[in-house]
Amino acid sequence: MPHPVDIHVGKKIREVRLMRSMSQADLAQKMEISFQQLQKYETGANRVSASRLYEIAQICRVPVAYFFDGLGQAEGAEPLDDETARLASALARLPQGKLKSAIAGLIAEISRKRAVL
Repeated sequence: MPHPVDIHVGKKIREVRLMRSMSQADLAQKMEISFQQLQKYETGANRVSASRLYEIAQICRVPVAYFFDGLGQAEGAEPLDDETARLASALARLPQGKLKSAIAGLIAEISRKRAVL
């Protein structure tokens, strides 16, 4: 059985990969490993070494601490699903300005109204 920390780190690798619009093959190629190895990291089947995690952080432009964010959170807190990660990635690519603020505000308002329903 994979350790819960390895599973969490793997989910965060998948999350940031999707936010960066990278396929498993894309990230694996940049890391010079097989996509199967990356799959094993993402599922927690294989542990990620500190040097490998640092490399992933560099490629994905996130701090290494990103992979531990939310670790130990209360049950029920979930990492981003694929669709949410893609939406966050698309929103992040928009230039700062009124349009980006309006879209983010619209999404926030819709989610607040859906939570009430």
